[in-house]
Amino acid sequence: MKIHDISMEIHEAMPVYPNNPRPSIKQVSKYPKDSTTKSEITIGSHTGTHVDARSHVFEDESGADMIPVDSLYGKCRVLDMTGCKEKIGKADLEMHGIKPGEILLLKTKNSLRGFENFYNDYVYIDDSAAEYLAERKIRTIGIDALSVKQLGNRESKTHPILIGSMTVFEGLDLSKVKPGIYIFAGLPLKIRDCDGAPARAILIEQ
Repeated sequence: MKIHDISMEIHEAMPVYPNNPRPSIKQVSKYPKDSTTKSEITIGSHTGTHVDARSHVFEDESGADMIPVDSLYGKCRVLDMTGCKEKIGKADLEMHGIKPGEILLLKTKNSLRGFENFYNDYVYIDDSAAEYLAERKIRTIGIDALSVKQLGNRESKTHPILIGSMTVFEGLDLSKVKPGIYIFAGLPLKIRDCDGAPARAILIEQ
């Protein structure tokens, strides 16, 4: 058995999605001068590897604490989307025989060039692909970008389509993972009424 950590490392210099708060980590006490070492952490709800709650795109909807637990763990498939140059469309997914209830993680060229910088031209999921995934009634979708939708596209329906139909993980680091079948575990912080939450995500290779 091999365990892959597919979470982005959180630090103050990490890339964040435009107009999102930057993380801050400040030490407030230091052992042995103080009895213990403690730090104050300030972080956005969509920093690094994270999950989107329904309230992220729907008014008066549920927060991260209400995400179904059975969508956070289970058998999953990592699909090879590294051939997609700009976006993932319906045609890119149809060949994979997607079945209801699946957990799917999409590995794109985003993982191949790393996560030290934010790239405006990251590979995203377009509306046709989002509609197809919703029609297939999958349980969870994950992608190696800080957003499932195209940067700055206010006409995109990708977010509401996906979040309204399944659990959505963004900011996965799939750079060291080969396409195939794994056990997925992605556990977001249980924050009441929040529109999203940072998560630690792993893949178990058997």
